[in-house]
Amino acid sequence: MSERFYLYDETVEAAVRFVSFAGENRRFDLALVETDRFYGKWLVLDLQSNRFAILGNDDLAEPGYLERTYELKIEEADELRAFLRECLS
Repeated sequence: MSERFYLYDETVEAAVRFVSFAGENRRFDLALVETDRFYGKWLVLDLQSNRFAILGNDDLAEPGYLERTYELKIEEADELRAFLRECLS
């Protein structure tokens, strides 16, 4: 058996916020992970759909990004976007 080749193997400190909220169109259960690993962006996990993304305010401003990433309807994505704008700044 050959040796495993690591590209990196690091342990970092992280702040994790678990939040659940009900919007007009659906409920969101999220884990928001902040580290210095993602260059000022956050790792945002949707615990219901098992989808995640590394997000910053620039990503929130990109049309259709949340809809595609989390497979959301426009109205659902608008609710998530509004919440994340408050949290990620």
